[in-house]
Amino acid sequence: MIELRPFAKLGGADHGWLKAKHHFSFASYYDPDNVSHGALRVWNDDEIAPNSGFPAHPHANMEIITYVREGAITHQDSLGNKGRTEAGDVQVMSAGSGIRHSEYNLEPAKTKIFQIWIEPTTTGGHPTWGSKPFPKADRSGKLVTIASGIEGDDDALPIRANARVLATTLKAGESAEYSADKARHLYLVPAAGSIEVNGVRVNARDGAAIRDEAKLKITALEDAELVLVDAA
Repeated sequence: MIELRPFAKLGGADHGWLKAKHHFSFASYYDPDNVSHGALRVWNDDEIAPNSGFPAHPHANMEIITYVREGAITHQDSLGNKGRTEAGDVQVMSAGSGIRHSEYNLEPAKTKIFQIWIEPTTTGGHPTWGSKPFPKADRSGKLVTIASGIEGDDDALPIRANARVLATTLKAGESAEYSADKARHLYLVPAAGSIEVNGVRVNARDGAAIRDEAKLKITALEDAELVLVDAA
């Protein structure tokens, strides 16, 4: 079963410096029928104006993955971590027992990100942060795991959840496949380009909520970049 969630119908907010679309209930946008997809709690599509961003604020008991689609995001937190994550790369914060962080676009042009929140399998624990470059050429034509709490995903950034986050870039006509337990909750969003998933067309920035599918065949209808979450 693939439920299409068109970008134009997503909830959202325009704060001037931040234009946000919410795939699930978030902040002032609330839809009781669309609170989460399994352990996947938040998928925000954010555009951040130059020299602006999120000032220091707290989080706890959440795995927060930031995938940079365009530009760069600069992170700083209460543990003393500092880092700049560029387009095509990913950063992960395990909020654990509690952490404060800020995220700013210090670039001369807008930055575009997906921010993904996944509920952890256990609460508490020491908070952590990390980032990693994943050059697009290394994942062209295949799904690469970029963050994971699943045993065996050793090259991915670690999260404390029964979930993995994958990404790929596909040339027009190129395909990638992914197998999963039919009980898992899969959610896919093209960052750019249109794709077809098991015969269902998904345009750029649309969401596809997937259940009861043992295998996905993803075919690019045009050059595309996409992110997939596989969660309990």
